Amino acid sequence: MKEKRLINRRKAIAAGLTTIGGLLLSSCYKKPLPPTYGNILRMGDVFTYLAQRTLLPGQHPVRQYQQSDITSFPATGNTNPADPAIKTSYNKDYAQLKSNDFKDWSLGIEGLVAKPGKYTMDDLKKLGERTQITRHQCEEGWSAIAQWTGVPLAALLQNAGILPNARFVSIYGYDNYAESIDLLDALHPQTILAHTMNGNSLPLQHGAPLRLRVETQIGYKSVKYVQRIAVTDKFIDAAGDGAAGWSWYTGI
Repeated sequence: MKEKRLINRRKAIAAGLTTIGGLLLSSCYKKPLPPTYGNILRMGDVFTYLAQRTLLPGQHPVRQYQQSDITSFPATGNTNPADPAIKTSYNKDYAQLKSNDFKDWSLGIEGLVAKPGKYTMDDLKKLGERTQITRHQCEEGWSAIAQWTGVPLAALLQNAGILPNARFVSIYGYDNYAESIDLLDALHPQTILAHTMNGNSLPLQHGAPLRLRVETQIGYKSVKYVQRIAVTDKFIDAAGDGAAGWSWYTGI
């Protein structure tokens, strides 16, 4: 009986892999796919992307926690765009904005939207806010739980008039880091542009004045110090070398 169960399990796994493999090869599959180029970690992007998209509901929520679950939250790998000593991330415009407590800060949105332009923090807050307590899963192996309040990215895209041929959203930070996500993640209700952390304005080490929170992916997708957003119909590997070899799609 035990041997029979093992055989059945192997058949189920094989069948699942065959199904996913068929999707990978099928010319009928219409979802936009990331290219599989570059280092070895990125070679698995299409397989991982399709496996997760096939096996999980498109808008499945991640777990949310209680206030009592909130933990300390390190800021590893942080780079301060206002610090001229850190040449790789220093941004003169950001330093000037910080000196005025970000009063003149605004978020640019461009590309495949009907109304490209800029949004002040007050403009963003008028689009509606969402508060959620979620777990941050870092690529370095640690995790932490925090409360985030911000504007759903979907609300911003809707207000800007996202066009029908849009497929990807790239988010660029003042620290010269960037990432891109597909529309399924961009329109996910838990994907927000956070301006508040644990009830206080977002601290500098966590990306002030605005950071992306992509709760369905590993932490490095959640860009800090957000400066502008670009909507495209083609895949853009916005992170480029900044991803330090990490995969483009890191669904959890």
